[in-house]
Amino acid sequence: MSPQTPTSPATDAGTAAGVSRRGVLLGGAAAAGIAGLTPAEARAAVGDLVSRAGVFAFGVASGDPTATEVLLWTRVTPVPSAVPGSGRGPARDVVWEVAADDGFREVVQRGRTWTSAERDHTVKVVVSGLQPYTEYFYRFRVRRDVSPVGRTRTSPDEPGRTHALRLAFVSCSNYTGGYFTAYRGIAARDDLDLVLHLGDYVYEYGNEPALPGVPGSGDRYGPLELVGVRDHQPPVEMVSLEDYRVRHALYKADPDSQAAHARHPWVVIFDDHEITNDAYATGAENHEEQDDPGTPYTGPGQPDGVRPEGDFLARRARAFQAYLEWMPVREPEHWQPEPHQGRQFFRRFAFGDLADLSVVETRQHRSQQVPALVDGAVNPALADPERQLPEREQLAWLTEGVRRSDKAWHLVGNQTVFARVLSTSGPEGAVFNTDQWDGYQADQAAVLAAMADATADPVVLTGDIHSSWANDLPTDVAAYAADPGATSVGVEYVCPSVTSNGFKESLGGAATAQAVTAAFQRRNPWVRYLDGIGHGFVVLDVTPERVQADVHFIASGGDTGLAVDPRLDPDAVTRYETSFVSVRGSRRISGPVDELGPRSDEPRSASRR
Repeated sequence: MSPQTPTSPATDAGTAAGVSRRGVLLGGAAAAGIAGLTPAEARAAVGDLVSRAGVFAFGVASGDPTATEVLLWTRVTPVPSAVPGSGRGPARDVVWEVAADDGFREVVQRGRTWTSAERDHTVKVVVSGLQPYTEYFYRFRVRRDVSPVGRTRTSPDEPGRTHALRLAFVSCSNYTGGYFTAYRGIAARDDLDLVLHLGDYVYEYGNEPALPGVPGSGDRYGPLELVGVRDHQPPVEMVSLEDYRVRHALYKADPDSQAAHARHPWVVIFDDHEITNDAYATGAENHEEQDDPGTPYTGPGQPDGVRPEGDFLARRARAFQAYLEWMPVREPEHWQPEPHQGRQFFRRFAFGDLADLSVVETRQHRSQQVPALVDGAVNPALADPERQLPEREQLAWLTEGVRRSDKAWHLVGNQTVFARVLSTSGPEGAVFNTDQWDGYQADQAAVLAAMADATADPVVLTGDIHSSWANDLPTDVAAYAADPGATSVGVEYVCPSVTSNGFKESLGGAATAQAVTAAFQRRNPWVRYLDGIGHGFVVLDVTPERVQADVHFIASGGDTGLAVDPRLDPDAVTRYETSFVSVRGSRRISGPVDELGPRSDEPRSASRR
């Protein structure tokens, strides 16, 4: 999603205006000056973190849990010069251990692997032979150095058994946008089976603030109060493999991020900013194959003063490489191979007889975004069946998975808003944002048709839009608008951003944001809840009878004078806001309801004591 939310609900552009590429080029020197760092110095700054924290400066993580397996991750710094992105440092043997207790008195598995500069000294291990729905602890050792201890659990996936299922889902965690208080709130919870990150885990932008009165200048994204406090490294837009690696390292060095990763297993999928803004199959809004040769550039980069972005597919490959190195994610083509194009990232998780979770990927193969209107009329290309969001093979995997599921619920982890969102102005049928599923209406209709045929109740979990939503999913929005009792084939919950600007920041204040969101709900009555102010996360609890989503927002933790923007407060806290449910068989949102209570059951301990 573009960092610049439309300034009014009447905006009908297919994608919001992006930052100026000329501003990025002209601002290179300023960005380096603000951060005080060149890319080489940025690597050294991350290296300072390494020297303070030792061999395991970037923490530990686990991910992609199944009933009997879980992936473990860390990053090793074998010598001080082996900073992320440097390509330096010797290979190292790494010992991993999984135990039933955090003191490692009952080690249940131990093994050895190795890492090298070829994969930026990151480590991934898939541990098999574990017990379902069981809590474990893990750590790594390199020679005499021992990592922090992580906690993980296997999936509640036992045929014929119904266990509790509770997860947190998040998206849009921009480092320069604020402190990761939402992650700290997630880390403090003991009741989660996993954390689902739906994309925009890292952002590509540099550090140059916009110049007053100069539209399109600057490439920094986030509150100016954090300039010099939370700056991106490298200080310019990430383009090279080195850039992507250093940026991931910066995000993994954040203490709140480390705490959340160490506390729970994660399931992750990228959106656009892990590559660059509004990416599609062959390009992106925030990518130029060749920079304007007439534009001066004096910042860090190539010897001739030009920092070219080059071939988009090559850039995307570098982004994918760093993502796979630095994130606790398996490579699905080696784990759950399905017919696909390019790299397979979509995958499915099972939770006993209660639910399935299909995680989709919607950037690698999507057709380029098109405007919502052409000559003042709705653009017919929006409904063109030749245009696609996922590739055809993935769409078939998703629709057949929804249709054939024999569980109570089918959850879909998804990047951009799935429900139809009509603009509050313009001709009848004009949509708000064509980067969403509304820009690919044939695919949207195919998924809705599969939902209508399904016996499992579909629940879509979405990020991207930096706001909180609870939506019914009608197949005929006109019929629903005329009669709210018309058919809805599923529901959608959308989580707020961790830090990225929402309606309030983009529109200049809470009152304006509330007016705009109220207008959206009047125009789109199937949007049962919409908040454009809060930042935080959503906790989803699944039982055979209902799915409930609890919204949690961050709030200033004390008398700091920052209550208007708690993202700026390092002592901010998370607070419960509201809850909505979907009762089994209704395929509708109802509520608000009371906050969740304790889980219906707890995972087993692996301890034999």
